[in-house]
Formats: sequence, C-alpha cells, structure tokens
Amino acid sequence: MLAASICGSPFIGAALAQEVYFSPNQIMTWPTRSFEGKTRYAIVEKSGRRVLEAKSQGQASARYLEREIDLNKTPYLHWCWQISNTYPGLDETTKAGDDYPARVYVARKTGILPWQVESVNYVWASTQPQGATWPNAFTQRAQLIALQSGENRMGDWVAEVRDVRADFAELFGSGPSHIDGIALMSDGDNAGGNATAWFTHLGFSSTKDALTCPQ
Repeated sequence: MLAASICGSPFIGAALAQEVYFSPNQIMTWPTRSFEGKTRYAIVEKSGRRVLEAKSQGQASARYLEREIDLNKTPYLHWCWQISNTYPGLDETTKAGDDYPARVYVARKTGILPWQVESVNYVWASTQPQGATWPNAFTQRAQLIALQSGENRMGDWVAEVRDVRADFAELFGSGPSHIDGIALMSDGDNAGGNATAWFTHLGFSSTKDALTCPQ
C-alpha cells in the first residue's frame, strides 16, 4: 500500500503557545485518502475518554491533513495509540506485506509535482523488530520506523514522542525546517487482514516530554 504522499485542503488545528494539538473530533474532519476501500473511522468512548478509532477489514485509507508545521518551533511529534491485534507472518518489507494495524506518518514536499514528497512512517509492526527501519516496498520516498512490534504491548495505551527533523535526517540525509502534512491510519489491504487501532493526544510540541496516556 503506497503511503508516500499527502494532499488536500488546509485545516487549522488548535495551537497554544508552542503546541499544536489535534483532537479526535478535529481529525474526523480531515479528508480521506483511499488506497483500497475505506478504513472505518469513528469517535468512541474508551478508557474513560473520547478517542479516534480506525478499523480496517482488508481496507486501507488514511485521515490526512495538509498543513505546514514549523519544526523549529515544534519539532516533537507526540501521540498515544493502542491496537487490537497484529498481522502474524507478514514480511513487511514486501508489497504483499505492507500492512500495519496502526501507523502515523509525516510528509514534506521536495518539489512542485504531486509525487515529489518524502514521508516518514511510524508504524506498529507485526514482525519487523522494534527500532527497525526500512523503505516502503512501493517507493523509497517513504521510509518506515517500527516504534512498536508484535504483541508485547498489544491492548495497552502506548505514548510516543519523536523528533521529526532528526528522523528525516537519519532516513533521508537532511533535516527539514518544516513538514507539509500528517496522516494516520490502520490498513490491511495487501494481505486482507483485520485490525483496529485507537489514537489520541496527537500533536506537535516544543519539548520531548512524554505524554500521560489513558489507562
């Protein structure tokens, strides 16, 4: 499933000082980019709060936002996520195995043409080890990082904080001053898998302090 580009209309997220925060209700207003069918997105009550649910039953579509984020002011991307299950047996480095129960990705434009985009995909991998990086099987313009792997923390809320500029520098050789879009999704289109992911606390910050996720 190709996830190298993000395009759409600008959306004004909530911004407080050096913070940019996207609530689940705001994410539900973002455009949908469909790769194969449509992942079902909904606001649900979970762990005592309203969160975004992404349910894939062999589909792949992302909620995405085209918006410039200044990485000089807010370089740290943070969020909390949880998954229902993984996809055992996939080779995630191949086109047939390019499925993830949960992913968050950021993109920067490298030119004026639609395909002139580079993206870093933060994924909850099924088989690739935690900390592994590899190119998307469909395009080297998308690079993946396995932040979580397998069933070790499945069913738990997990907090993530990433220095986006540092990740671009490591994976593409240069650290941008800004990015041009962000997206999240659950997908199972290549292998026909079913999974559900939940997201909350998505945003950018000036500090790398860990978030307090729901319990």
